[in-house]
Amino acid sequence: MRGGAFACRDGLLPPPHHDSGWDTMHLRDLPHPDPGVPDVRTGGAFLRWLCRRQLGGQLKALAWGLVNIGAIAASPLPVGLAVQAVVDRDGGRLLLAGGLILALGALIAAGDTMLHRAAVTNWITAVARMQQLLARKTTELGSVMTRRVAAGEIVTVSTGDLEKIGWFVEALSRFAAAALVTIGVSVALAFYQPELGILVAVAVPVLALAVLPLLPPATRRADAQREKAGQATELASDTVAGLRVLRGIGGEELFLGRYRSASQEVRKAAVRSARMWALISALQVLLPGLLLIAVVSYGARLALDGTIAVGDLVTLYSAVTFLLFPLRRFEEIAQAYSFAKPSAKRTARVLAQHRPAGGRTEDQATTPTGALHDPVSGLTAPAGRLTAVVCGDPDAAGRLAERLGGHPPQAGEDAGDGAGLSVVLGGAPLDDLPRDTARRAVLVQDKDPMLLSGTLGELLDVPASGRVGATDALAAAQCGDVLTALAQASVDDSGDPMHTYITERGRSLSGGQRQRLALARSLVTDPEVLVLDEPTSAVDAHTEARIADGLRTIRSGRTTVVFTSSPLLLDRAEQVVFLQEGKAVATAGHRELLCSHPAYRAVVTRETDPEPALSTGQIEETA
Repeated sequence: MRGGAFACRDGLLPPPHHDSGWDTMHLRDLPHPDPGVPDVRTGGAFLRWLCRRQLGGQLKALAWGLVNIGAIAASPLPVGLAVQAVVDRDGGRLLLAGGLILALGALIAAGDTMLHRAAVTNWITAVARMQQLLARKTTELGSVMTRRVAAGEIVTVSTGDLEKIGWFVEALSRFAAAALVTIGVSVALAFYQPELGILVAVAVPVLALAVLPLLPPATRRADAQREKAGQATELASDTVAGLRVLRGIGGEELFLGRYRSASQEVRKAAVRSARMWALISALQVLLPGLLLIAVVSYGARLALDGTIAVGDLVTLYSAVTFLLFPLRRFEEIAQAYSFAKPSAKRTARVLAQHRPAGGRTEDQATTPTGALHDPVSGLTAPAGRLTAVVCGDPDAAGRLAERLGGHPPQAGEDAGDGAGLSVVLGGAPLDDLPRDTARRAVLVQDKDPMLLSGTLGELLDVPASGRVGATDALAAAQCGDVLTALAQASVDDSGDPMHTYITERGRSLSGGQRQRLALARSLVTDPEVLVLDEPTSAVDAHTEARIADGLRTIRSGRTTVVFTSSPLLLDRAEQVVFLQEGKAVATAGHRELLCSHPAYRAVVTRETDPEPALSTGQIEETA
């Protein structure tokens, strides 16, 4: 594996302000100090940008390619000279021919070694650049990325697509060298032996272009194969993630059957694609072979007639045989481009996702404080208070939570009348803040938080203000039973739950335990504004009540926004905002809204029809 094992360490670099294309990278220079700002308008534009960024490396590979292929192309001359020297019994010319062959052999070996080194370096540096760009984009968007781009597509881009684009970057310099040498050889043949040279000069471009009509259907078949492979990957990922639930309802065989069916579709698509590429390869062997037969037959008759010498015939035969070698490069670049173009299109689509909080206010170093206001929904969370938000549409609540974190709607998403408006924190639009400042200010925990593999101590070792310790955060999130379970599972003799390893995505824990650990991690971070989306949906009522009390205590003096419809959390909130159709329609206390707002009461109590206003005693009982 030439470059797939390269580990990217980028992701936190600021956006660069220049785009030099003359960089000549070496492997010791990786990762790139500046991966650049890609042109993501189209897949072709992204490929052109990628090649410009390492133009120096491409020119270096081209130079070594000319040395290698040029030496191969020149080999027929000393071979023909040697044959003619044998025919003429000229020992001096035979020694000269042998010396030339040895010199060309040395050039071929050196050129091939250095060409391979330069081309593979281009491959690795291009893949490393794309890995850094994807890492930076992932860091910028966070969990929002998988909501805007399908998980299967992200996996396809970060694995197979980078490989195919890297292949095109690697093959480009070899193709350019082969094309230049082929033109030179064809012109030289036309002057050397006009009768045969003109035939070869005309036939070679025809042979090179003969497979072009087959490339579009081959590309379509390859695209269909990759699309089906991406769907199968996404289906497999979803099945593995939900395997515990599927086993609980006895549905694992059903989903495994679906994956088997999807994998068979991938196999059939791969076979159809391979057949087309096999046909292209066969034509690339058949047509040059026919040309070679025609040249040898015609040249043999010229030699018998005495028009050309035997050595000249051998030179022509060797030159035509050499031309079969560049044709392989034409086939390679055509196949590489047909694979790289859709891969570049997908990569550009992922990299085009953005969060316009790169920082129009570069001098804003301190974290802003004050009320959090969303002009789109009209929601205002006062500074230092616990605000609960009730929204009957969970998807709308999730989109609003993203927007509060500085992730505005993308193109094509419904932004309503507030398109282009930014969430404001203490009078400062989040879009105008540098990304790091905005992240220190507002932290959003979605309803399905991710727990990375590692020990509990590593899980809680996150950038934080230092005001809230891990012990206090775990206590506020009611993680006592989780700590007990982790202590019992500790692999060392200390019994310290902080040393206990948590598996990927926290699959060794229950849903409620994962949710509480994620809440504790958010509390340790202690941002100026903490946005929680259904943080207690997987816990029982008694635990939820204690979490509500702990949350209000530990976040005292900090702004907290909780999206929930739980009466236990709502009753402990300092204010409740009720949203309908994405707009804030009522702001008051929980009990006041229960009494005065039938629609609010219907959402919170899960009523199907509005009922008359509740009495004070009924409100106490409901709360």
